[in-house]
Amino acid sequence: MSTYQFFNRDLSWLSFNNRVLEEARNKNLPLYERIKFLAIYSSNLDEFYRVRVASYQRFIELPIEDKRQLRRNPDLNLVKIKKQINKQQIEFGEIFTTEIVPELLENNIVLIQGEELSNSHYEFTKDFFSNNLLQHMQPMLLQKKQIPYFPKNNAIYFAVKLYKERSKKNNPDKPKRAKYALIRIPNNKFDRFIELPSTNNKHHIVFLDDIVKLHMEVVFPGFKIDSTYSFKMSRAADILIEDEYSGDIMSMIENNLKKRETSDPSRFLYDRNIPRDFLNRLKLAFNLTNNQLVKGARYHNFQDFFNFPNPAGQELEDSPFHALKVKDLGESKSIFKVIREEDILLHYPYQSYEYVIRFFNEAAIDPKVQEIKATQYRVAENSAIVNALINAALNGKKVTVLVELKARFDEEANMNSARAMTKAGVKIIYSLPGLKVHAKIALVIRKDDKDDYAYLSTGNFNEQTARIYADHGFFTSDKTTICELKLLFDYLENQETKCEFNKLLIGQFNMRNSFLEKIDREIKHVENGKKGYLILKMNGLQEREMIKKLYEASSKGVKIDLIIRGICCLIPNKSYSKNIRIIRIVDKFLEHARIFYFHNNGKSEVFLSSADWMARNLHRRIECAFPIEKPKLKQELIDILNIQLKDNTNARIINEHLENIKPPKNINDQVNRAQIDIFKYLENIELAKNKIS
Repeated sequence: MSTYQFFNRDLSWLSFNNRVLEEARNKNLPLYERIKFLAIYSSNLDEFYRVRVASYQRFIELPIEDKRQLRRNPDLNLVKIKKQINKQQIEFGEIFTTEIVPELLENNIVLIQGEELSNSHYEFTKDFFSNNLLQHMQPMLLQKKQIPYFPKNNAIYFAVKLYKERSKKNNPDKPKRAKYALIRIPNNKFDRFIELPSTNNKHHIVFLDDIVKLHMEVVFPGFKIDSTYSFKMSRAADILIEDEYSGDIMSMIENNLKKRETSDPSRFLYDRNIPRDFLNRLKLAFNLTNNQLVKGARYHNFQDFFNFPNPAGQELEDSPFHALKVKDLGESKSIFKVIREEDILLHYPYQSYEYVIRFFNEAAIDPKVQEIKATQYRVAENSAIVNALINAALNGKKVTVLVELKARFDEEANMNSARAMTKAGVKIIYSLPGLKVHAKIALVIRKDDKDDYAYLSTGNFNEQTARIYADHGFFTSDKTTICELKLLFDYLENQETKCEFNKLLIGQFNMRNSFLEKIDREIKHVENGKKGYLILKMNGLQEREMIKKLYEASSKGVKIDLIIRGICCLIPNKSYSKNIRIIRIVDKFLEHARIFYFHNNGKSEVFLSSADWMARNLHRRIECAFPIEKPKLKQELIDILNIQLKDNTNARIINEHLENIKPPKNINDQVNRAQIDIFKYLENIELAKNKIS
C-alpha cells in the first residue's frame, strides 16, 4: 500500500525524551528522583546532538542533487527538530526554576545561582579558589588570525570580555580596545556543586562555575573584566568505521577516537544573554555556522545533577532497592547443577544479577570446563565477568571473547578490557568488518561434551547497568540451542563458516524473515476465522518493511499491542493501524528488554532478543533471538507483558501526533504501576517456593 505513513525517527525520539522530562514534573516522586530525570533528559539530549543532529548537519552541506537522491529533506527536518527541542528546553527551565529550586528551598537546601554571597561564604569561596582551582586556570586569549581553538567536547567554558587597565599617564582618554579570552571550568577535576558552610539550619550549594566567576580577576592581572558568559561545545560523535574492511581495527578506532575530540561542532550552546557582537566574536573564533548556534541558559551540562549533593537526608530520595534472591539458585552450591536439571529465566533488576557472575566464576574454576566463549558489547568498569574470564584463561581454559569495539561511547573501555584479557591469554575476536555484534551470548563447554551450558540475554554483560536496566537472562543446557550457539561462535571466528539456524533467530541469517513469517501466520489465522494477536516489546521500531507488515496485519484484523520505549516510526490511529496500540513506559528502571509474543492460535510462541526492529539491528548487526519454550517460564513472560499493558500510572499511549497520553482511568480503578507490580509478582513466586519447601 503506497499510502502508508511513518513518523520521523528523530521526532519520535524527542517524544520519548519529552516523556523523560515529564517525570521531572511528577510530584509523586521524591525530589531527588525528579532531579535525576532532569539529568537523564540533559544527558540524552547531548548524545542526540552529537549523533543525530550532527548527521543532519552533514546532509545539509551536501549539494541539492545529492539531497534529492537521498529522498529526504534534512533542512526541513532539522527545523522541526529544533522547534521541538526549543519547546522542551523552555519546559525544562520552568520545571527547574519554578518547581525544583523552590522545593529544594522548602527542604532547607539553598542553590545559589549568582546571588550575592554573605561575607563568610565569600571568604570560603575565595579560599577554595586559591587553594584548589587557581592552579587549574589556564586562560587563553582569542586573537585574530590565530589557529582556531578547539574547545573540548561538552566541557564548560567562560568567554570573557576584558580591557587592559591604563594608568593616568598612558593616554587615559584613548578609546579602549576589548580583548576576549576563554577559561575552562575544571569540573573534570572537581565536583560541579560545592557545599558552603551551613547557616541558620540551611544548606548552601553553589555552582563551581560561580566560584570561578567570582574570583576570575586573579587570573587576569592588569585587566578589568567587562563581562563573562558560559558556553559549551558538543562535537559529532560518529567515528565512521562501520565500513572499514581491512587493517588493524583497534588502531583505526583509536585514531578516530582522537578525531572525535576535534570533530565538527554539532551544537554551540551559549548563554542567551550574551550580546550579539560578543557572540559573533566567538562564532568567528570557532568557525561556527548559524545552524550550530543554540541558545541556552546561564548554566550548562545538567547531567552533572546526577551528582547533586543531598545534605538533607534519605527522605528526599527513593528508598534503596534490593533485588530478589532466587531460591532455586541460592540453595545449590553449583549453578551448573541447577541448569542441568531445568532452564532458568531471570528478570533484572528485580532479581539479583549475582547468578550471572556466579555462572562465569564457576566456569573459571570447574576442572571439567574446557572452553568458554562470550560476546562483549558494553561491560561494567572493573567488570567481575571480565575478571572471571581472565581467571579462566589463567587456569588453563580456552577462552574466546568477541569484543565489539564499535559500541558507541564504550570503544575505549572495550579496548582496555580486550587488552587485559589478551594479556591473560584470552583469545580476542575483534569487530567484524561492516557489522556490529550485538548479541548477548555465552557458552561453557565441558570436556565430556555432555553437559554444556549457555547464557543468553536481552541486555549486556554488565553488573552495574543490571541494577537499573529492566532485562531478561536465560540459562539453558538445551542441546539444540548449544549446537546453534557453537555454530554462531564458529562464524564469528571465521566468516567462511556455513550456518543454518532453526531454533535461534540470528541477525544476518534468519531473524528478519522469521519474524515476517510469524506475522504472516497471525494474518492467516484471522483469515481463517481465528484469533490473531501480537505483543511486541522493544526499545525501537523503525525498519519500514517490518512496520508495513504490521500495518498489513492490522488491516486484516490482527490485534497488536506494542510496548516501545523509544523510537517508534509506526503511526497509530490510521485506517491501516486501527488495531494497533502503542504504549511507552518510563519509570525508575530503564525498560530495555525485547520480548516478542505470537498468539499462534493458542500455541503461543515467546522470543527474547537483543534486537530492536531498527534498520541497524536487522540489516547491519549480528543479533540473537531465542525462544522460551518451557510453559512455566513462557507464562512468566506473558504475565509480565500483561502487567505492563495494564499500567495506568507510568505508561503513556502514543497517539498519531506523537503525544504521550495518560491511559484513561476511572476514579475507582485500581492503581497499576508495572515496575512495582512486576516486583510483587516475582516476589510472590519466590514466597510460594518457600511455602512449598
